[in-house]
Amino acid sequence: MVKAIVVHQAGGPEVLRYEDVQVGKPGPGEIRICQTAIGVNFVDIYYRTGMYNYGARPGLNGSYIPGLEAVGRIEALGPGVADLKIGDRVCYGNGPLGGYAEERIIAAARVVKCPPQLKDEQIAGMMLRGLTVWYLLRSLHELKAGETVLMHAAAGGIGLIFCQWARHIGATVIGTVGSEEKAKAARNAGCAHTILYKSVDWVAKVRELTGGKGVSVVYDGVGKDTFLGSVDCLAPRGLLVNFGNASGPAPAIAPNLLAAKGSLFLTRPRMAEYVEEREDYVRACDALFDVVAKGAVKIDVVQSYGLAQAAHAHTDLESRTTMGSTILVV
Repeated sequence: MVKAIVVHQAGGPEVLRYEDVQVGKPGPGEIRICQTAIGVNFVDIYYRTGMYNYGARPGLNGSYIPGLEAVGRIEALGPGVADLKIGDRVCYGNGPLGGYAEERIIAAARVVKCPPQLKDEQIAGMMLRGLTVWYLLRSLHELKAGETVLMHAAAGGIGLIFCQWARHIGATVIGTVGSEEKAKAARNAGCAHTILYKSVDWVAKVRELTGGKGVSVVYDGVGKDTFLGSVDCLAPRGLLVNFGNASGPAPAIAPNLLAAKGSLFLTRPRMAEYVEEREDYVRACDALFDVVAKGAVKIDVVQSYGLAQAAHAHTDLESRTTMGSTILVV
């Protein structure tokens, strides 16, 4: 038996239960990992609250273990696994669920080997967020040097990686933040202009900063509170990428509004569709490892908790007072 965080019903952070679970042996094409560090992400909250339907998890009587990213070492191989060996340090950033555990079974095709120069805590704090940033600025939209974009929650875990990577590309990022402390963190990460959205008309400020033109892309992981304002920040034929719901789901809009606002484009993507194929997954991981290894993107693990403190981690993340990455240490 090993320890894990188990969710038996949707609800608040209190439904995250620290319990014993049976892991078992890996089956064909699977490996068993002894995990050392686990990433905590807003998507974990979406699953916990029931916003995302997780379905029944085999062996847990309809309950499930949250968590989509972690790092650890292989301690057992299932039949047919040929390109990995016991003791290899591996990581994953696209699930499946089951990450909040001391040990877990996962398909070998879901993991990649860790670069030796990166620490476990770094990797746990960057996989899901970094892969998200990769698809946002490298696959969904090929961000170019000289382009000006708006990133909401620029000092969050995704925001700080995005600002650094965009700066590396040569793009200009305008970022919304909730405090002066977060504004400083975003600027240090390469955000050219920070806007304290609680105290100013951030839509008007974006227009001012762009000479009235608006931005080519808005990256909106906040949702309900920012969605309609994001529409008004776009230049004609601009793209609104609503990739998260930190404040709740975005409101429904009529397609004609997109035409009236300047022939705009709207997408509600999920990372899974961009890294579903093994080739794309490895390509994304390689690109992420490269920018981190060369120092273009630094991973700041600001919040670290023990596995048993997962509820505390969720409470802090949900309050939107955290900065950078949040992890659980096993």
